[in-house]
Parts: sequence; structure tokens; C-alpha cells
Amino acid sequence: MHKVAFSRRAQSLCALAKFHTARGALCQKTALKNTTGDVLEMPPCSFTPEEHKGMSKESMMEICRKYCQPMTMKVTSYKKPVFVHQGHMQWLWDVDGRRYLDLFAGVATVSVGHCHPKVTAAAEKQLRKLWHTTNIYVYPSIHEYCEKLASHLPDPLKVVYLTNSGSEANDLAMLMARLHTGNFDIITLRGSYHGGGSQTIGLTSNSNYKFPVAIGLGSTNGVGGAVQYPKNYLKEAYKLVRERGGVCIADEVQTGFGRTGSHFWGFQGHDVIPDIVTMAKGIGNGFPMGAVVTTREIADCLSKGGVHFNTFGGNPVACSIASSVLDTIKEDGMQQNSLKVGTYLMVELAKLRDKYEVIGDVRGKGLQIGVEMVQDKASRAPLSTQDISHLFEDIKDMGVLVGKGGMYGQTFRIKPPMCITIEDANFFLSVFDKSILNYMERR
Repeated sequence: MHKVAFSRRAQSLCALAKFHTARGALCQKTALKNTTGDVLEMPPCSFTPEEHKGMSKESMMEICRKYCQPMTMKVTSYKKPVFVHQGHMQWLWDVDGRRYLDLFAGVATVSVGHCHPKVTAAAEKQLRKLWHTTNIYVYPSIHEYCEKLASHLPDPLKVVYLTNSGSEANDLAMLMARLHTGNFDIITLRGSYHGGGSQTIGLTSNSNYKFPVAIGLGSTNGVGGAVQYPKNYLKEAYKLVRERGGVCIADEVQTGFGRTGSHFWGFQGHDVIPDIVTMAKGIGNGFPMGAVVTTREIADCLSKGGVHFNTFGGNPVACSIASSVLDTIKEDGMQQNSLKVGTYLMVELAKLRDKYEVIGDVRGKGLQIGVEMVQDKASRAPLSTQDISHLFEDIKDMGVLVGKGGMYGQTFRIKPPMCITIEDANFFLSVFDKSILNYMERR
């Protein structure tokens, strides 16, 4: 029996919340629902991007082919690439000045909005004061941030380790769990993804991320596509693991910081308290940062086992940015906005699910949504990669950026900056509706 559980939090449908307008949503206007099958006009935005005067698209692609690591070309999502130039809140502009509604947020990473003015100001202020020093010294920003972050977690989760990424955070969590329990094996879920490092890749069951070498020993089985747990699943799983001497780790890399709407952390929606929590992505609104928060007892095991040191983890700029993100989530009502807009999207997408044979499932919570595409509802066979690509491209060409995931790449991932509005949601819904109509006509 495996001894250590590594659990990805679940998504579940939540009730429609009271209308709340986030102050971070700077570009708003009332929009009419799409009732004709036509695409609504893109919501207006008062922000004006700078004119692109840099490298040409052709030069960028040539350099990419010659000098960038080959995987860059493999993971490029579109047949016609998006040449991103500038961002503001929920919007991105390409080098030609075309605007896109960003519903993927750099893989669920931009939490409060691209170049949010408050977070940008915090970064600029710290950059003028101190870029970097190591945590062998005592400096205010790291201690202020650790205290602030810990205040957002329940007892006894109060000891903070800062890293540079989610992969680093999960790798450290694995080390802590093994030192504390004396056990070695780790259980994750089918379809999971917990990082691309030499250890964390062993926690990843999605074959697209695997390589034909022996790595990640002691692990068995998310990018699974916003999968929801059955009711009380986590409670029972935590109970079984702890009965057998294991500890439970909640990977909140994508689900933390209010994204699920109903709670600040995903695990809180399941009435459980993990032994270790890992986080990254939205922690710094896109600035490279991650964290592990655990109990004093588990933390002490790490300090007794040897020396753990991270040169860049928790440097002054990272901590100042992350601290501003926490403040902005609260001040701008981002968590409440995630619940409001996310629930609205779920309800409206469910109507499209009932309308179209190729939408097999709509699932999620807050602004963490998966839309699973199938060949038909009877077989539930995944829609082909080619068909998904056509839809993906069509949605982009109409001005919306979404992600892809799922066991077979058949699930659209909707994980936007938490500042989006109901009007933005209506625009996306009209685009998505139109893209499926186009697909059905071709089919």
C-alpha cells in the first residue's frame, strides 16, 4: 500500500452568487446576450497599447527555429501563432495591434490581471530599492510576506518555504513527506500533472509529458481537464492515507488564491486540511514564484535532515509582488468576482452542452472550468485532435484565447484572469457558440 498521498483538489458546481463588480475589472459595459447565433461585439477597453516597433514576426519565427529549444515549436498551440506584444488586465494585444480576450491567463497564472497597476507599482518600488539578496540575511519583504501568506491558511499550516516554481514546490513537498513519514511511495491521480522536474514528472500520469527514461522513482498514478472529485472523496482519501502513516499534500498551484470562488484554497471546498500545501502560478500574477506551507512538525524534519537552501526563492522583488497580489485579491474583490462570473459561465456553458451533441461535459468551479468535447454523447469518445484544433483556431481567430487539456487533449480549459466581467463572458459565449456552429456545418 502506498504511504503518501499527493492529492489534486476538486472542482464542483457552485450556486449563483450575488452580483459583485470587481474594481480590478477596468473595462466594463453592459452587453446583450447572444440570441441570434452571431458573435457579439468585443467589449470595449479604454487602455491603449504601445505601438510595436520591435522585431518582425518573420524574424521571431526564424530565431525560434534556429536558437530556441525545439520543444518551443512543439507546444506552440496555433497553426497561425499569436505574437503577443502587450497585456492589460484581461486583454492581450499582438504585434499588429489586434486585441484578444485572454481566458487562459498564461496557463492559469495571471491571477489579478496582466500588468495590474497595483502589482506593477509594487514591483517598480522594490526594483528601485533592492533587487536581490539571499535569505541568509534578514530583509523586511520576505518576513512580511511569509506572515501575510500564513494568515490565509488554517492552523497548523503556518511554516512557509519560498521557491521559484510549482515544480520546485512539489519537489520540496515530496522530500518533506518522505523525511517526516519514513515512507517513500507517493500516490497521485490519473490525468494528473504536478511539474516537469526529474522528481515531479514521476507524479505526472499524462503521457504527453512523459519521456522514455526512468525518472520519478517511487511514484504511481490536473491537466486532466478540471476534473471534479465525487462528494466526500478527499475526506475518505485523507483518512485512508493517514491511517497508514502517510501525509496528504494539496497541490494548489492552479486552484489557489481565490480562483475557485467559494474559497481561497481549493481544499477548503472539501472540508479537509492537508499536511502540506504547494502553490505557484497565481501567487505572483506571472512573476516566477512558488511556495510550500506546512506544519511546524513536518518543517522540523527538514531542518534536522540537512541543509535546504534556495538562492532565488523569496527574493525581495518576488515577495513584494506576491504581497501586492494578496492585497489586490482582497481590495478588488477578485475571489467574489471569480464566483460570480465563473458560476455564470458554468450555467451558460451548460445550456450549450444541452444544445450541442459534441459538448460532453461542462465542469469546474469559479474561474477554473473545463469543457469536454466528444464525438457524440452516446459514445462519449473524445473529439479528434484535428477537430479540436479547428475549433481552437476558430475561437482564437474570433478574438478569444483558451487552453486545452484532458487525457486526450479534448477539453477546453477556461482559466482567465480573475478580473473578467459578465460582459466578457457573454462575448466568449457567443464566440464559442459560433465556433461550434461553424464546426457542425463543416462536419
